[in-house]
Amino acid sequence: MKISLTIAVSGLNNTDNPGPGIPFIRAIKESDKFELKIIGLAYENLEPGIYMQNMIDKVYKMPYPSEGKAIFLDRIKYINDRENIDVLIPNFDAELHTIMISETELLQMGIKTFLPTIAQFEERHKSELNSFGEKYGIKVPRSITATSLNDINKIPADFEYPVMVKGKFYDAYIAYNKEQVTNHFNKISAQWGVPIIIQEFVKGTEVNVIALGDGNGNTIGAVPMRKQYITDKGKAWGGITIDDKNMIELTKKLIAATKWRGGMELELIKTINGEYYLIEINPRLPAWLYLAVGAGQNLPEAMVMMAIGEKITEYTSYDIGKMFVRYSYDMIVNIEDFQKISMTGES
Repeated sequence: MKISLTIAVSGLNNTDNPGPGIPFIRAIKESDKFELKIIGLAYENLEPGIYMQNMIDKVYKMPYPSEGKAIFLDRIKYINDRENIDVLIPNFDAELHTIMISETELLQMGIKTFLPTIAQFEERHKSELNSFGEKYGIKVPRSITATSLNDINKIPADFEYPVMVKGKFYDAYIAYNKEQVTNHFNKISAQWGVPIIIQEFVKGTEVNVIALGDGNGNTIGAVPMRKQYITDKGKAWGGITIDDKNMIELTKKLIAATKWRGGMELELIKTINGEYYLIEINPRLPAWLYLAVGAGQNLPEAMVMMAIGEKITEYTSYDIGKMFVRYSYDMIVNIEDFQKISMTGES
C-alpha cells in the first residue's frame, strides 16, 4: 500500500543557476512508495517550477529567510492550515538555518524535516573550512575570511594567484589579481553579505559526491560524478558518474565522523598526484541529484522515508558511466497565472 503524503518543496528556480526542487519532485513522483500531493514554495514570481503544473499541485510564495523565524512560521502555519503538510524539503542554503531553529514549532504543526543539526550546519561553513579539515583529517585549501575591503590586504604573501573568492551562501569566482578580488568582493557582498572567503586555488579536476546520511553515522547512499560541462556560474550542465572508491570512502568517513543527518554534496579537487582537497560542503542535495536517481540511487525517496520514520536499506552500488545533460525548455503560460502568484501569493 502506498503512503499518502503532502510534501512541500522549495528550490523551484530551474534556470541557469538551478535549484534542486524540480529534480527532487521528479524523483519522488517516480517512487512507487508514495501517493503524493506536492506543494511548491517559491520566493520569486518567475521561478519556472511555479508553472510546471505536471509537477506541482499548489504553489505558495514565501517570505525571504532574512525576514526572520517569526514571519517564516506565520506563513508556514497559514499554508499548513490549508494543506496539512507532512514533510518539508528546503533546498536553499539561505533558508536552512531558519528552518532548523524552527524544528520544534514545525513538529508541533505535524511537519517533519530531515536536516543536519545546527552544529553540523555551522561547522562546515566555508569560513570554517580550515578548522573543519583539521578536525576531521581532510585536506582543504587554505583560506582567509574577509569582512571588509581592508581584509583583502591580509591575503598571505605565499598565496599565489589565481585565488577563489566565494560568498557565504552562493557564488564563487576566480581572481587573477588583487583588483579582481576587490571587484568580486563587492559583487558578492552586495548580494549575500559578508563574510567573503578568499581561498587558495588548487589545481586539478573538480569532482563531486552526492550523499545521504541517516544521522547515526551511516551512509544511506553516495554517488560520485565529474562535471563535463560547466556554465559561467560554475554550475554543472552535464556530468557523468565515475568509478572512484576513494571518493566514496572519504564520504563515508566524513558522514561517520560527523553523524551527518540529511543530504549533502561534497565538492572536491582531485590533483594530478591523486590527492583530494575538500573545497566545499553543501548541506543539502544538489541540483544534479537526478543523476543519482538515474544511476540507481533514489536519494530523495530515501530522505522522505527517513523523515517519516520508515526503515530503509542502504544503497550499495550505482551505475558507472551514467550521464546527465541539461537543456532549456520554453514553457508557454498564461499571464493570468503570473498575475495570480504576483497578487495573491498563491497559484
